[in-house]
Amino acid sequence: MTIAPEGRKMLRLEVRNAQTPIEKKPEWIKTRAKMGPEYNELMKLVKGEGLHTVCQEAGCPNIFECWEDREATFLIGGEQCTRRCDFCQIDTGKPSALDLDEPRRVAESVQKMQLRYSTITGVARDDLPDGGAWLYAETVRKIHELNPGTGVENLIPDFNGKPDLLEQVFDSRPEVLAHNVETVPRIFKRIRPAFTYERSLGVITQARDYGLVTKSNLILGMGETREEVSQALRDLHEAGCDLITITQYLRPSPRHHPVERWVKPEEFVELKDEADEIGFAGVMSGPLVRSSYRAGRLYQQAVEKRQTTGEVVLRHTDGVA
Repeated sequence: MTIAPEGRKMLRLEVRNAQTPIEKKPEWIKTRAKMGPEYNELMKLVKGEGLHTVCQEAGCPNIFECWEDREATFLIGGEQCTRRCDFCQIDTGKPSALDLDEPRRVAESVQKMQLRYSTITGVARDDLPDGGAWLYAETVRKIHELNPGTGVENLIPDFNGKPDLLEQVFDSRPEVLAHNVETVPRIFKRIRPAFTYERSLGVITQARDYGLVTKSNLILGMGETREEVSQALRDLHEAGCDLITITQYLRPSPRHHPVERWVKPEEFVELKDEADEIGFAGVMSGPLVRSSYRAGRLYQQAVEKRQTTGEVVLRHTDGVA
């Protein structure tokens, strides 16, 4: 029996993946550390206050740029996910009990860091009756309560597509409702076995129908073809997706899906042009782009596009006296 680092038995898929050595990264997969004054101030604060961000703990290559813009990402719901995606480094297992105080602590971290824009992401909690919908919604509410001028992007699981649970999250009125499709239909079941492509598109459609700015992500290099990426972009736009990020898959460990190809920078430029032509309000496309990269700037692009078309931008302050 082969044991995973977190102590559980490895899945047959993980054993098969591990037979392929970790791939050598091409020369364009690199970034330079540019430590500006805002970044240095935030790092000092985070260390001094013992705060935790995904940016820091996941070693995100874009931390220097995002922190310079006073943007950061927080993970909620614990360290164990009830689902397993073949690209994701978060452990799969039985989650700990729901931490009801987590929304307040995250909101206070946002306040202490004086963030202009915050992204909330988290694990799937299929062990809970509401799938964690309350936690995602309450975290947005608490951030807005303590930080009325801070934008919040809520990157959610699919809650099995249940309209009542999704509406509970939508009612918290994040500036952006994000749900990542990640890959194309042909290989979707292998990469994301607990999700479905159609259900993920449905989440985006429901959020758009509610009036929220919507966002998704595509990861390249897991076996998709160029035409399949183009079709996925069209599918997402037709589903009501406003913003899209496109990135290169980087394998977290030998247990994860092997890298099928390294997408060259010029192809990412082509895909950005294509997504712009399709009609997305904002596009970020590049080897080291991540779904929360320059999130605040993308949101502003969506706001500007809606203003030019006369479409209403739903804000968390609407209806508040």
